[in-house]
Amino acid sequence: MGKLIIVPTPIGNLEDFTFRAVRILKEADIVLAEDTRVTRKLFSHYGIHAPLKAFHQHNEHQFALQLALELTGEKIFALVSDAGTPGISDPAYLLVKACLEQGVEVECLPGATAFVPALVKSGLPSTSFCFEGFLPQKKGRATKLKALADEARTMVFYESPYRIIKTIEQFIAAFGVERKASVSRELTKIYEETVNGSLAEILEYYKNHIIKGEFVIVVAGKN
Repeated sequence: MGKLIIVPTPIGNLEDFTFRAVRILKEADIVLAEDTRVTRKLFSHYGIHAPLKAFHQHNEHQFALQLALELTGEKIFALVSDAGTPGISDPAYLLVKACLEQGVEVECLPGATAFVPALVKSGLPSTSFCFEGFLPQKKGRATKLKALADEARTMVFYESPYRIIKTIEQFIAAFGVERKASVSRELTKIYEETVNGSLAEILEYYKNHIIKGEFVIVVAGKN
């Protein structure tokens, strides 16, 4: 029986990669990659030459079962995303589910995930939190925010630079201007930045600064 190994990749700084992850990728029969062009850059940096196969949100429904059936042999597939841990706002769930249903062993290496450093350095309670990832862009977004209005745990969201202003405005409408929050961007990179304060203060900051990079928004729960 084969095995599927989930391999987290650096979220920015290429030094944030483990010796074990490099070894697994070098030994894998096939590496399933969200974007093979991105993964080739990582491979080039670490001298990895394993065969690459595209596996992303547009084809995961089509290929998950097929790949799981291939793993009922003796092959070892590694799964990577462009950055971070597959399955955390990235493809992985359907493939893992299909593998388990076929009796294929699934292993997941520890590694980089953007929300963890953002949460830990936010100064907000991290003993209990809820991870929401990317909110629905249109349908269901308002309903989701309404449902979170009374959430007592710290909340963690992902957002793109194109919607960050609008999202914070929506958070103010849902949680109030004084709700404490922390916004991190470009984590592990040269221009890493974290802004702490009330939602109103954070909104004012980003209205007056250049917005680049992927964002992690950490919002305090309701008192």
